[in-house]
Amino acid sequence: MAFPRTLLALAAAAALAQGAQAQVFKPDVDTSVSPCADFNGYVNNRWVAANPLPSDKTRWGAFDKLAEESLNAQRSLVENADKGADKAQAGSIEQKIGWFYRAAMDEAAIERAGFEPIKPELASIAALKKPEDIAAWLRQNHASGNGLGFYFGAGADFKNAQKQVGFAHQGGLNLPSPEYYSKDEYKDKRAAYVAHAAKLFELTGVAPEAAKAKAENVLAFETRLAANSLLPVELRTPENQYNMMTIAEANKVTPHFDWAAYFKALGVDVGGSFSLSQPKFFANFDAMLVDVPVEQWRDYLALHTIDNASSGLSKAFQEENFAFYDKTLKGQPEMAARWKRALGAVNGGMGQALGQLYVKDYFPPEAKARAQVLVDNVRAALKERIEKLDWMTAETKTKALEKWSTFLPKIGYPDNWRDWSGLSVKGNDYFGNLRAARTFNYRYNLAKIGKATDRYEWSMTPQTVNAYYSPSTNTINFPAAILQPPFFYAKGDDALNYGGIGAVIGHEALHGFDDKGSQFDGQGNNRNWWTKDDRERFDARAQRLIDQASSYAPLAAFPDKKANGKLTLGENIADLGGLNVSFDALQKADGGKPDPKIDGFSREQRFFMSFATVWAGSIRDQAQLVRLNTDPHAPAGFRASASPSNMPAFAKAFSCKAGDAMVRGDDVRVQIW
Repeated sequence: MAFPRTLLALAAAAALAQGAQAQVFKPDVDTSVSPCADFNGYVNNRWVAANPLPSDKTRWGAFDKLAEESLNAQRSLVENADKGADKAQAGSIEQKIGWFYRAAMDEAAIERAGFEPIKPELASIAALKKPEDIAAWLRQNHASGNGLGFYFGAGADFKNAQKQVGFAHQGGLNLPSPEYYSKDEYKDKRAAYVAHAAKLFELTGVAPEAAKAKAENVLAFETRLAANSLLPVELRTPENQYNMMTIAEANKVTPHFDWAAYFKALGVDVGGSFSLSQPKFFANFDAMLVDVPVEQWRDYLALHTIDNASSGLSKAFQEENFAFYDKTLKGQPEMAARWKRALGAVNGGMGQALGQLYVKDYFPPEAKARAQVLVDNVRAALKERIEKLDWMTAETKTKALEKWSTFLPKIGYPDNWRDWSGLSVKGNDYFGNLRAARTFNYRYNLAKIGKATDRYEWSMTPQTVNAYYSPSTNTINFPAAILQPPFFYAKGDDALNYGGIGAVIGHEALHGFDDKGSQFDGQGNNRNWWTKDDRERFDARAQRLIDQASSYAPLAAFPDKKANGKLTLGENIADLGGLNVSFDALQKADGGKPDPKIDGFSREQRFFMSFATVWAGSIRDQAQLVRLNTDPHAPAGFRASASPSNMPAFAKAFSCKAGDAMVRGDDVRVQIW
């Protein structure tokens, strides 16, 4: 399905601090580094030195610090809701959020429950005897919102985006990507995964020797799934995300898994057809129903049931979950505090509801008003750049401008809030709340199938520090929490705002014209609106950007590990185009006005420095290694320097000369939009 494109893979929340925030740029540059040699180092070295990685984080940057500070504001919201929950209006979101958080913080009750909440599921798995039993179990498992083995949900039809259809999508793996199951360099991670799985089995009472055998069964099972799964870079291709067929056609691909029975169990009418998005994966999944021993299926389903539930079970399960997924895979030394994990659960279960409370206290109307002006100005600058492109023919420009004209910008929060009346929450049943919220949210998703696509719906909460573009709705979306420093200064200098949130606005708009977004039209349909020659010229320019990113080695300890230029292409196109567009908008907004130098820095210098400060930070080596395989975003250091290095305006602002590292020659410099 057409998943939203984001500025950062960061599901963090934040709050908009008000009057006390400084609205003046305070540079703290590393004067030992020339901006023309290493702009990221020049702008961010001193920040990184003064802000070491906290022990409960895998990365720490300006973005993350903002999110961390803002979590405290959300904590205040949920703690106040907890205190008033018993007297709050029955069924109100304040009461439900308060009880959800209270139950999540009741460690004594969670400890007493142990793994009792999942014993019925484990017993049902143990009773499986034949392939038909497995298929029936999977149907019921998916109906509750668990979705083991693969994912099914609603999404806009790639060929008729005004309608929501069902998508079945590959899944079922616990390691970061399919490569982890086959490459020798990840042998230690596979061994660690087996040890992790064995430990979880032991925690449910399985003897150590038997637990290890079960864990080996799980690895073998997932290895076969992985061999028939597409890589993250392959999933960027729309054709690999969408493959509509009738139920009868799908049943020919999976003769042992009846999709009609599956949809009946889910209680959903797909209208006779749905997207079996990766047929090779599902054909293999079906074959495994009959040629993989039932015992191995039982081990796989049991492990995933335990693993998925572990964060809501007793301390031993929580610690084992952290030890493998955070410490072993990503190098994080210390588990996050209980309140942060509890708040994460509230956000996961009732994030939009918490957003209603958030915007009341932390998103003033004047912030939205000024953000709207910036959005309008950046969009206008994008239109002018499209009109002036010298490599695109008039025929394709007309189509590009048609798409531009249908952009829908959304700022802050939804116009209409979700109804939470169907969700039952208790103040003394944490796992029950998790399960209820999971099922409630899944039913909400399934209910969209067959209905019209709602362009005004948000897929991020207002308290999320992020922004995104959705190709299926052609919307650019800016949650309230990102509209704060270092991105946005409600009373600040234009250079800061255009270098920060302006570049973000441009970034999200340019996702509509990146390697993937450019394959969708203004109505959200996957349709080619390019001439053959224009597409070839676009691809040639994009290849230069691929080459630039692919040469970047972010880890001194692993010099052979490079960024994946193809995987990160969309984000890099959006970074470069967004920064160019926002720079143009700044020139128009401040055109003719005197340049008010601040601390000796010109307007243009402050613009580029504001952009770079967003990417200040450090990351643990293990976490970066995982991201190099899975993250469509380039490493932060590259993002701070790469786009400016392709812009002559940057070289002019800092008086850089040909031959400087931050000045790319005409043969390698990239300009697409």
